[in-house]
Amino acid sequence: MALMLYDLAGADEGRRFSPYCWRIHLALKHKGLAFQTRPWRFTEKDVIAASGGTTVPVLEDAGRMVSDSWKIAETLDAQYPDRPALLAGGAGWQHARLTKHWVEATLFPLLLRMLVKDIHDRIHEKDKAYFRASREKRFGQTLEAFAAERDAVRDQFRLALTPLRRLVTEQPYVCGAAAGHADHIVFGAFQWARCASAYPVLTEQDAVAAWRERMLDLFDGYARGFPAG
Repeated sequence: MALMLYDLAGADEGRRFSPYCWRIHLALKHKGLAFQTRPWRFTEKDVIAASGGTTVPVLEDAGRMVSDSWKIAETLDAQYPDRPALLAGGAGWQHARLTKHWVEATLFPLLLRMLVKDIHDRIHEKDKAYFRASREKRFGQTLEAFAAERDAVRDQFRLALTPLRRLVTEQPYVCGAAAGHADHIVFGAFQWARCASAYPVLTEQDAVAAWRERMLDLFDGYARGFPAG
């Protein structure tokens, strides 16, 4: 039985925009594992209740459901040690962990300000009231007000990419000559932007954009096959 990935979807089932889920899409491809995806919406908490979590990604393997993208990556390495490693232990684990913290602490807050209104406009109707109420409670203002200065936020975002830009100018991938799980983690942020919004977060001339293109080319262009913009 193929593994099943519960994957956040918009009104269009093909629009998969969760940065955390994208880490697992590429992790599964990296390990060469066959899998299927099931579109999931914000208000479908009951569907993944057996995982013990309330958010996706959730991976189901032989009846066992695992939530949290980091735990899923660790589980895949433990369950399929004969396949290419994701975390590899030691320095590989620490590299990916640092990358995870940098992406979530630095890039995600800026991306959210740029993307949040577009995400709202692209999710299923049954999710919109929940999404708006929960985010506006968190932000302390309307979605529209929170996203109002996104051009200025984009400038901050591009500046924050300086370490990544320098790295992928020196080498093809975050992990070196070939992509690894740290690349998957960073790419999830950019695929979130690409699949949730038409707003351009990068210039075409940016070395980070060239790296993103290399990531989109992986696995016979797998990530390119999903609706964007």
